[in-house]
Amino acid sequence: MTDLESSVGRAEPPATRNREITAFLVTTFLVFPGLAVGFVGAYGFVIWISQMILGPPGPPAG
Repeated sequence: MTDLESSVGRAEPPATRNREITAFLVTTFLVFPGLAVGFVGAYGFVIWISQMILGPPGPPAG
């Protein structure tokens, strides 16, 4: 019998389940919001630098 076959139908041990729940909560409430803030900040930085190099958007003053 393989490991996969022997593990079918068994409940996970409580320690493994607790670690999985903790990993899910950390990912949901720390990692994803941190990545979102990082991506928005990086996008703003790219726009800011591009406007310093290329000038502000809109028609040229004239």
